[in-house]
Amino acid sequence: MTMIARKLLPCATLAILMGIGAGCASSSSTSDGAASPAAGTGNAASELTATYVTGEGPKTLAEAKGKVVIVDFWATYCDPCKKSFPKYQELVDQFGGDLAVIAISVDEPGDVSEDKLKEFAKETGVKFTILWDKDHKTADAYKPPNMPTSFIIDKDGNISKMHAKYEAGEEAKIADEVKALLGK
Repeated sequence: MTMIARKLLPCATLAILMGIGAGCASSSSTSDGAASPAAGTGNAASELTATYVTGEGPKTLAEAKGKVVIVDFWATYCDPCKKSFPKYQELVDQFGGDLAVIAISVDEPGDVSEDKLKEFAKETGVKFTILWDKDHKTADAYKPPNMPTSFIIDKDGNISKMHAKYEAGEEAKIADEVKALLGK
């Protein structure tokens, strides 16, 4: 079995068991800002239509106008998501009112409850906005190739960068991107 197949097999199995078509990995994804055609860098970011669950801050891109926004697609079954959430909260704290994080759960309604999403936020120590994309309309617009996938949205509402997956140190790259977008 190839190395790629060994990496994808557990994610593919989990996706099949959970009934999810989009998944943990894609051969066309990168973590260096290359985005899928549906949500390419430089394109206007689609508005978020997911349901508010918990957290502070803007719930839509319209509410976040004038801020840099991290739109993060995640799921409760995603171990890297558990690692990225506290790091994103640190970025929110670092940049104050200039940065907003809007985290969008793609968990299936039959698999989790709103309380489980709130519990995930509490366990990871985050205060930013958590939305639930129960019908996957927002995920369909952005087409995240992995969990998690973060889109960095500039102050004008355009997709600046995309980070597919999360690895230790990713937050430093994102912090540099946010600084550049803020002119700092």
